[in-house]
Amino acid sequence: MSKIKNIGVLTSGGDAPGMNAAIRAVVRAAIYYDLQVTGILRGYEGLIHADFISMERKSVANIIQRGGTILKTARSDYFRTTEGRAKAYDQLTQHGIDGLIVIGGDGTFTGANLFSSEYNFPIVGLPGTIDNDLQGTDFTIGYDTAINTVVNAVDKIRDTAESHDRLFIVEVMGRDSGLIALRSGIGVGAEAILIPEANMGVEGLVNRLEIGRKDKASKIIIVAEGDEVGGAFNVGEVLKERFPHYDIRVSVLGHIQRGGKPSCMDRVLASRFGVAAVEGLINGQSGVMVGQVNRELVFTPFAQAIKHIDAQEVSPAWLRLVEILSL
Repeated sequence: MSKIKNIGVLTSGGDAPGMNAAIRAVVRAAIYYDLQVTGILRGYEGLIHADFISMERKSVANIIQRGGTILKTARSDYFRTTEGRAKAYDQLTQHGIDGLIVIGGDGTFTGANLFSSEYNFPIVGLPGTIDNDLQGTDFTIGYDTAINTVVNAVDKIRDTAESHDRLFIVEVMGRDSGLIALRSGIGVGAEAILIPEANMGVEGLVNRLEIGRKDKASKIIIVAEGDEVGGAFNVGEVLKERFPHYDIRVSVLGHIQRGGKPSCMDRVLASRFGVAAVEGLINGQSGVMVGQVNRELVFTPFAQAIKHIDAQEVSPAWLRLVEILSL
């Protein structure tokens, strides 16, 4: 028989479309299994300060389509300390919370892994990050929405580029991972895609442009913010020197990639993960992240999940696809 009676749920780190769908699934699954649910506001910071709310069916009504997170999110330096985690544990025990579901990315799971190990406290994680850079799942909650946001934005930029015969350099999010840039770049037909994992560099970009079609009315270059070239503005300055005949513009998409209504894929993925997380806690799972691999649900230890996708994980086939299609 499960010892779990009251599940706490929080969102932490950067927000991602679909987090609300995940919260909804957690709450409704817990109620289905006759468990209490406690919402924790503002992530680990709210956990430390007991910023708790009791959640019921009505608490999650009409939120599946909303971006952001109704539980708010924040980063907590205090939780990184031994004292902060001790206070968080005291708050959990004082309020009768005996299981925790955390929704977030790398930083969220790093904290959860440490806390779970120190206090042997049951925690299951849901991968909520637009970067899609966690091991143990094919897709993270928010990634599909983010890349579709980029595609929609760049399609509009392409209209202007075509009208004025311009080269646009578009910077997308991805401080440590270029997966947003890679997939969206293919989707918009970019002439070049610069990501940290491939290290094309400025000279590689220059070569790509030199061998490309000279009669093309517009050109789109997608740059991940974490690429070694230092961002879209740096790329723009170099290209202006090397290709003075190009009319070059720079566009940084920024935080629009985090917002907006989640796609159907993200809503379904988040719903599936939320139910799996509750059932995982009931069945004794702890220190793990729920993921989907080859359409099947899997549980991956936090320590493994937070190992970033590296250059080895970006298949050469994807990079070859970019090269072929950019001609």
